[in-house]
Amino acid sequence: MDIKDGILMKILAISDPHGDYSKIKKMIKRAGDFDLAVIVGDITNFGPNEKVRELTELFDKPVLAIPGNCDQRSILKALDASKAVNLHGKTEQIGKVRFIGLGGSNPTPFNTPFELSEEEIEKALEGMVCSAEKAEDCGTIVLLTHAPPHGARDKLPFGHVGSKAISKFVDRVDLVVCGHIHEAKGIDKVGKTVVVNPGEACKGSCALITIEESGSKQIEVQFVEV
Repeated sequence: MDIKDGILMKILAISDPHGDYSKIKKMIKRAGDFDLAVIVGDITNFGPNEKVRELTELFDKPVLAIPGNCDQRSILKALDASKAVNLHGKTEQIGKVRFIGLGGSNPTPFNTPFELSEEEIEKALEGMVCSAEKAEDCGTIVLLTHAPPHGARDKLPFGHVGSKAISKFVDRVDLVVCGHIHEAKGIDKVGKTVVVNPGEACKGSCALITIEESGSKQIEVQFVEV
């Protein structure tokens, strides 16, 4: 990927469309020039899986996607068959940026379709993060998760509800893009890690994230509303 004016990569971050893609084209237009899109879960509202194709076909740039807790587990096959890269439980190197993906969420009180135990989350992430840290050409590490880490972009009136397992990997990656908690749109900085919740795509919210080519791995976030 070419570096333009000191910019390593521009990412359009989308979360929680919940099957309503009516504002996606406006988001893409408003965001302007970007290199790729990431979709961090709740692609559908408990299905149907066929909507994956409808969403991914709206983009003419590369797309990385993971499921959310409100997606059926069978959505993984639909993602594999779509134009997007299914990043659940996988890594993808794009230029100098290593993407790590894990969909679903930590357990909720609602018994939603795609939930993982904290032990499953930690086991899945440990190998991928360790591999990224050891890679000579790893550069910037971006973690795409649907659930936020515990203590960052996860607060509800009754407390923090994020994943304690994911929080163990904060400060080991440069950027976390998450969703899940609709009320927690915004940015947190935890150690070296920038945590971004782009807001609900079904309500016209997304984020344009710029990763600069510098020793400090500068990351800038601009929220986009349509």
